[in-house]
Order: sequence, then C-alpha cells, then structure tokens
Amino acid sequence: GIIGVLLAAYVYFFMVNPALYADASLNIYYFLMSVYGWYNWVQKKDGSHYTYPISWCTRPQLWFGIGFFLFFWVAIYVVLTQLTNSNTPILDSLVSSSAITAMWWMAKRKIENWLAWIFSNIVAIPLNFYKELMLFSLMYVLFLALAWWGFIEWKKMAKETTNA
Repeated sequence: GIIGVLLAAYVYFFMVNPALYADASLNIYYFLMSVYGWYNWVQKKDGSHYTYPISWCTRPQLWFGIGFFLFFWVAIYVVLTQLTNSNTPILDSLVSSSAITAMWWMAKRKIENWLAWIFSNIVAIPLNFYKELMLFSLMYVLFLALAWWGFIEWKKMAKETTNA
C-alpha cells in the first residue's frame, strides 16, 4: 500500500540516473486514485448495489479513456523532454499514461482497466530492466500475471452480474 508507493517514488526519483520522473510522480497519483476508488467502491445505491458495478466501458467511455491516455502520453512526454534529463521519455510517458488510464478505469470498475494494466506492465518490464532495476522488472512481471488474472476474474463477475 502506502509504503510501497512511497518506496517506489523514492527509488524512481533518487536512485535511478537519470530518474524516471513520470514513474515517480505516478505513485502520488496511485495514492490519490486509490482513495478515490475506495470511496466509490464502498458507496451503495438502493442499499444493496454498488454505485459502480463491474462492467465494460460504453463506447463513449472507451473513447474518453483512449483520449485520456493519448493526452497524458503527449503531455508527460513534453514535460519529460523539456524539463528533465530523462533518457527514456517515450517509454516512461507510455508506462505512466497507460497506468493513469488504468487507475481511472479501475476506480470506475471498468474491465478495460486490466487491459491497460497489462499494456503498462508489458512496457514497464523492459524499461526497468534497461534502468538496471531488476527487482522492479520482476515486480512488473508479477503485476502482469495479476493483471491477466484480474481481467479474467472481472469478466466472470461482470457476466454473473449481467445474468443475475
């Protein structure tokens, strides 16, 4: 939880040269979205149903998410290239923007969040390996497996909810 977020931010800001600025900042976002998501998940409507049931994105929600991802990818890339000494701005911004999108969809209980996590983890594994952060690469391999499992489980739960 919070210790992992703080530890990752510290490593990415202070122990990697040049730093993975976007990944470090992403941990602050993770914390804030975790609080937001937790709040949404415990809210109930009609005393029995979650405000945000597990479901697939509607077409407008999907297009919004894709636009959200593209906006943050470009914005983070520009910040990294203009204001930092990052030597991996494309990949760093790609990991961060896909994770931002994944976290947003997760807070809204959208199944697509897992697909965004899978993509983010696939990019993060070689990025962390390149930065010689072998334990972080291994962590992202584990996260990739968890994201795949989460995708399968949420699809089942959404189907059960729809059939109920």
